Amino acid sequence: MRVLSGIQPTGRFHWGNYFGAIRQYIDLQHEHDGYYFIANLHALTTVRDKAMLQSLTRDAAIDLLALGLDPNKATLFVQSDVPEVSELCWILMTGTPMGLLERCHAFKDKQARGLAADAGLFTYPVLMAADILAYDANWVPVGQDQVQHIEVCRDLAGSFNHQYGKAFVLPEARLLGNAAKVPGLDGEKMSKSYNNTLGIFEDAKAVRKKIMRITTDSRPMEEPADPDKDNLFQLYRLVATTEELAAMDALYRRGGFGDGEVKKALADAAERYFESARQRRAELENNPAHVTEVLLAGAAKARATATTVLNRVKQACGLRTF
Repeated sequence: MRVLSGIQPTGRFHWGNYFGAIRQYIDLQHEHDGYYFIANLHALTTVRDKAMLQSLTRDAAIDLLALGLDPNKATLFVQSDVPEVSELCWILMTGTPMGLLERCHAFKDKQARGLAADAGLFTYPVLMAADILAYDANWVPVGQDQVQHIEVCRDLAGSFNHQYGKAFVLPEARLLGNAAKVPGLDGEKMSKSYNNTLGIFEDAKAVRKKIMRITTDSRPMEEPADPDKDNLFQLYRLVATTEELAAMDALYRRGGFGDGEVKKALADAAERYFESARQRRAELENNPAHVTEVLLAGAAKARATATTVLNRVKQACGLRTF
């Protein structure tokens, strides 16, 4: 199966990005043909600073490689390095009903909040469809909030196939069922939008300070607590070993502990968990030529696949006359 996913370079990756999605992408590369791209075209809807977008794109590539994405097993590339996707997007756009896009939740959410919604955001699902269809992807790992966009992609591909003959593979959404729900520092879902994140490659001392400032309830120390209802424990579950987790679970149910003790254990476990990734990242940071080589090789492979699909599509709809 060919698996495809993209991630926007709109900020540095945090625990929610990793445990919610990236870890699953890395696992899938061992069993499937993985295409993973850094969605810098999508990021243009929010990042309007040239230097920042370039820096975030580069950081995203280094971070993904440091976290375990293997270019010998998966194809990693930058979205804008495959111009065939933009041409395919236009072809799809000519057959996309306005009403379909008006019903998409990302656009509706912005409208409801009174925020400016430009044409880029409005047509975002069509570019996302082109991203998927350009590589004959079978599976697209997504969270529940992105399922609608996969349905839009299938609708557009199905409509084209009906009009011109089968040119597109119809992809399927693969829900990230084993993805962890990661609470932020305030107990809400961890998100850059809420400014409640723990950065994967953030300075370890800064992460520790953030953890120590996490707000908790006023439970008396001697009372037991339900670990399944505690945000600190949910974070600890992500980075602790099996033995550490069992011991902490027993401590919660027994009582006689303070939140400061849990926070320290969480900070210690987090440092150990991401230590090897931090080391790999430092090595990659010092070898920019290797990162460039990986991205160029990935783009070359991605372009070859996208060109085959685009030629098939252009032949089908009459854009290739010779």
